[in-house]
Amino acid sequence: MDDKRRNPRVLIVTPEVTYLPDRMGSLATFFTAKAGGLADVSAALVSALFDQGADVHVALPDYRSIFSDRLVPFLREEISSIQRKMPDDRVHLAEDRAFFYINRVYSSSGDENIKLALAFQREVINNILPRVQPDLIHCNDWMTGLLPAVARRLRIPCLFTIHNIHTVKTTLAAIEDRGIDAASFWQHLYFMHWADDYESARERNPVDLLASGIFAAHFVNTVSPTFLREVVEGRHDFVEEQIRRELANKYHAGCGFGILNAPDPSFNPRTDSDLKVRYGPEDHAAAKRENKRFLQRTLGLIEDVNAPLFFWPSRLDPVQKGCALLSDIFYRVLSTWWERNLQVVFVANGEYQRVFQDIVNFHQFQRRVAICDFSEAMEHLAYGASDFILMPSRFEPCGLPQMIAPIYGSLPVAHDTGGIHDTIRHLDVAGDTGNGFLFQVYDANGLFWAIEQAMAFHALPEAVRERQIRRIMTESARDFTYERTARQYIELYETMLKRPLIVE
Repeated sequence: MDDKRRNPRVLIVTPEVTYLPDRMGSLATFFTAKAGGLADVSAALVSALFDQGADVHVALPDYRSIFSDRLVPFLREEISSIQRKMPDDRVHLAEDRAFFYINRVYSSSGDENIKLALAFQREVINNILPRVQPDLIHCNDWMTGLLPAVARRLRIPCLFTIHNIHTVKTTLAAIEDRGIDAASFWQHLYFMHWADDYESARERNPVDLLASGIFAAHFVNTVSPTFLREVVEGRHDFVEEQIRRELANKYHAGCGFGILNAPDPSFNPRTDSDLKVRYGPEDHAAAKRENKRFLQRTLGLIEDVNAPLFFWPSRLDPVQKGCALLSDIFYRVLSTWWERNLQVVFVANGEYQRVFQDIVNFHQFQRRVAICDFSEAMEHLAYGASDFILMPSRFEPCGLPQMIAPIYGSLPVAHDTGGIHDTIRHLDVAGDTGNGFLFQVYDANGLFWAIEQAMAFHALPEAVRERQIRRIMTESARDFTYERTARQYIELYETMLKRPLIVE
């Protein structure tokens, strides 16, 4: 077997990434472009794949204004020339003025985001693919939705990963206007109406970019096995029918999978510099009490290390995250366990932040509830100080807080859906199993029941609680890692590379 077959070259195409491994080239650590979870996932996966010996390359836009903050003393104008002088570098920047001067990854304008996505894909098609010559292409979300069709034409196996079920639509004319020769691969795109020929489809027949990625890719994966099944079974009415249908086709053909993401390695209570006191499973109890006391003092809460502390770690979005359920029972929760000084800390932005602030102000809950804008430092401290996290999501394509929290000894109170179902089991103290508290019916009473279960656990003897949390922390640190995720992707890559491609 030759070297190429032993270690095939994989090109990961992503519009955002948090960091890249130092060994991927001397400039890799400077390239940071983050808008959301996809950035963290891309970075951690690339790092884990690289550590496991994969010949992995990354394509991302050249966000010069974003990168420049970390490129001192390098001159912005010299990025491209430096990159070309370093053949060992595996970071391939898509160069276009559309990226050079923006100060964030995505625009508030949907049309502008489409233009940026098309410019990115044009550069990947015209420059990066010929330079890298990958054996396999791994694309991410609608912003790379044309590339699987190009991969079909080039007969390169392509994996399309769906992090966010959101999609956008554009036309062949708009795609052409950004310099992409769509005539060479238009047959592999997903049109909203039947397309008889290129010319008749060009102006008025929209192309769905996410559906195109699913339709054309050889294999597809979501970031949760359960969420994939939920979509295929039609359990989420917000998923557009063409997306559901194309995912179902891949799933039933044996080409659709769910591979869970994992927390960034920086979420580790043994090494977390944002904690007042660091700890591991064996010494968590005293350390978490000190972290709780510090958080309470910092936020002006009642200083009581025995108070049950609940942490809300997700954006306050009523459509997905279930914050409306909590608001419906918020007064009831606090008043029910008033004598036990139950406390809630929000470290999250979102439209429902004002709703909770109004409740706090009206009932004068300031000593029991803290509402903070999101910050990474406060997020880490809250994981280390809390007893429980609240995650009553209506749906969850993957979710990371429910994996991070048990690593810190904070147990999830969550709705049994999507990625939560794949990572959390209801706690059974007698059986030494489980790592959280799940409710099945998505309503406020279901959430209150799960909080009752958490409070019953909190009332158990301290030795019982400590033994369970020690077990949960140990199991979570072992199970929720990108080494495991990377192995699953490598296995999928190997499956794809072994399968003969159909000539089209």
